[in-house]
Amino acid sequence: MQDVRQLAVRLIDNIQRVILGKQDVVEQTVVALLCQGHVLFEDVPGVGKTMLARAIARSLGGTFKRLQFTPDLLPSDVTGVSIFQPETGDFRFREGPIFANIVLADELNRTSPKTQSSLLECMEEAQVTVDGQTYPLPRPFLVLATQNPIEPEGIYPLPESQRDRFMMRLHLGYPDREREKQMIQSQRHRHPIEDLEPVATAAELRAAQEAIKDVYIEESVYDYLLEIVGRTREAPQVMVGASPRGSLWLARGARALAALRGRDYVIPDDVKALAPPILAHRLILQPEARLSGVSDRQVIGDILQTVKIP
Repeated sequence: MQDVRQLAVRLIDNIQRVILGKQDVVEQTVVALLCQGHVLFEDVPGVGKTMLARAIARSLGGTFKRLQFTPDLLPSDVTGVSIFQPETGDFRFREGPIFANIVLADELNRTSPKTQSSLLECMEEAQVTVDGQTYPLPRPFLVLATQNPIEPEGIYPLPESQRDRFMMRLHLGYPDREREKQMIQSQRHRHPIEDLEPVATAAELRAAQEAIKDVYIEESVYDYLLEIVGRTREAPQVMVGASPRGSLWLARGARALAALRGRDYVIPDDVKALAPPILAHRLILQPEARLSGVSDRQVIGDILQTVKIP
């Protein structure tokens, strides 16, 4: 697992030249990349979500596309469209912006449910189907989607089925004062992203993605993981608990985090560290809990305190 650790550390260190003071978030995003999972950022504007996506793409030497979701965006604006060629009498497929290694789906909850759903096949199957033809997406492929949590007007909340397709929901948040000062000073002449060089290749990443599948999970750790997920389905504040897809992603994420830390086996702390970002957004709280100010992350935190660590 040392090769995986070295790759992950290179990526994290390189990305942190641009994203200052957010090591946990950067590390968790790299874990998602190793697991071939997608990330939903729920955050206010201007905290660095686009820069994080660009930094990952530059660190891998991959392609980056940004999709600004608006109410009038069509599914074909995302996936692509077949265009008639008069000279040949045939249709030629023109790829949409989803054909990139790193795709930033900005303000995903501002577009219609029909356009939101056009991402589902892309995220789940890493392919696009247009006019009966299937086109594979480039590998690696990662969707970083954002939504603004503070504007209730003019949005289409993501349905539960689509939120469940994201491996994690993360929050960048504001930097502390010292990091913000450092950021302002570092951008006096040019942005640090302009000097970012690739530190890994797509082939190295694919090899790492295969390697983490061999990380060992002991039976008691499986039971610990499943106990956490099971408690989300029994908690009185919760209407709908975490899905089996959540269990799968939590196990994959724990393997990736163990490999990132140089181990070929998972310990309970790996599961505990990733339970909030992987499980919280899959919960649907009871109306009474929401009205009393209880958050989905609070529910996961309470469960982690009560489940016995093996």
